[in-house]
Amino acid sequence: MQSIIKRFNYLFCSTKGLVLVAVALVAGVTFLFGTLSANMAALGIKDVAVNFFNMDLVEAEREGRIIILYHSIAVAVVAIETYIITHILPMGKGMRASINATITAGYMFALVFGLVFAYFGHNYIFHGLYIFGLSLVFFAGLMLAVALWPWQRQYRQNDPQYSRTRGGLDLERTAFFVAALATLGSALYGAIAGSFYGNGFETFLAEDVVREVHRSTLQLAVIGHLHIMLTLIAIMLALIVGRWLDFKGILHKFAMPLMILGTVIVTLGAWAVVPWEHIAHSIISPGSMPAAIAALLLVIFGWRKLIRERIKEHGISKAGFWQKLKALVHDPLKFGALWQMVFMNFVVTIPGIFIAMRLDEIFRMWPFREERIIITGHWHALAGIIATIILLYYADMAGLKGKARRWFGWIVIIGSNLAFGAVTVYSLKRLVVSETAQQPLVDWTMLLADIGMITVMLALGIILVWRLVDLFARKGRWVEEIEQTGRDGECG
Repeated sequence: MQSIIKRFNYLFCSTKGLVLVAVALVAGVTFLFGTLSANMAALGIKDVAVNFFNMDLVEAEREGRIIILYHSIAVAVVAIETYIITHILPMGKGMRASINATITAGYMFALVFGLVFAYFGHNYIFHGLYIFGLSLVFFAGLMLAVALWPWQRQYRQNDPQYSRTRGGLDLERTAFFVAALATLGSALYGAIAGSFYGNGFETFLAEDVVREVHRSTLQLAVIGHLHIMLTLIAIMLALIVGRWLDFKGILHKFAMPLMILGTVIVTLGAWAVVPWEHIAHSIISPGSMPAAIAALLLVIFGWRKLIRERIKEHGISKAGFWQKLKALVHDPLKFGALWQMVFMNFVVTIPGIFIAMRLDEIFRMWPFREERIIITGHWHALAGIIATIILLYYADMAGLKGKARRWFGWIVIIGSNLAFGAVTVYSLKRLVVSETAQQPLVDWTMLLADIGMITVMLALGIILVWRLVDLFARKGRWVEEIEQTGRDGECG
């Protein structure tokens, strides 16, 4: 009994355990419901999964199922970021435990009961528990915002290496606080629209109404909500990576004010979709630039630090180009987290800007299906890159070292880049090939995308199996980790 209690404390009281559980659940959900994709349907795998798990899939309810699936995964990702934030930023121990316990209960209620309601029959008690879970997650967010309040005296920044005001206000903590507030407001933005279900508002997917001339206020609210939530998750993750790499110095002093400014402007721009739909993008596009520049400064700092530390470790006084390059890529976890931010520009940012600039001249002239593919691929690529950065961060947190660390890091980097690069080519295929000659390109890009994602999922599966086996060991790594963190009894 005592051993069970200790393992429970590890999984639900320590940061590493909490992140492990959430990553495992997201991986399981992604794997299971990924079998329902079009590619899997073509291989006959979808029918096997539906029959084996006795899923209730009514075609007319497809949009509702997808929305619940996305929310179930999203709240788990928000929980992962919350666990990391409560771990890396100083705050009261009681507040940390309360936030983690609340958001854990919330995302688990939302994920389990939401998916059961959506895919295994519509018992509305489960739907109520799903809404209850989302409410708990929101309440945990409120507590997090209170805990992050940067104007408390004990959280003043006294180190001149970090971004701060003359009065000692920690601008990095302020950036976390502003992102938390923006996330809470943006969650309400979508929740208010959702509260009108059954009162003139029906379920829809944003990509299905992109060419409609007139969209209702509630539809615009949902569109604004989905745009900003993923952006804020990415901003919060960039702040976490900066903390991981001990971002500081002159670049940090410029980056944090830019990150705060960018978060505020892009959030207000997304909220402006409802009252001022036609000018909202004029706010969002320039507003995202400060945050993008802040991320670029982080990448510059991080890569320079990786090179400098590795060269110093080898005692090299004057390194050449190849020595610097080898030093840069020596640790694929830290290098990869920063590289993914750069790679995102090639598959998300640059294509997005090009599409926005030539929307009427090129893309609106294509069949609607092609534009819908672009929009869907655009957001999936961004979400996928966010997921890979979290995986790289978790691998470091889990203590991967040596060859295992390098193999996992490069598999995630190469596999995900292959997949998202192929999807980007697929979505923009009509720029280079006609509809009648596109099939070979479609076949190859889909094959490469599948190979890339399967490779990443296999790597993730191996690390999860490793942690599961370790959890059953009497004196496994989990014992050392819970002793190191000193959180054996934080739950109670």
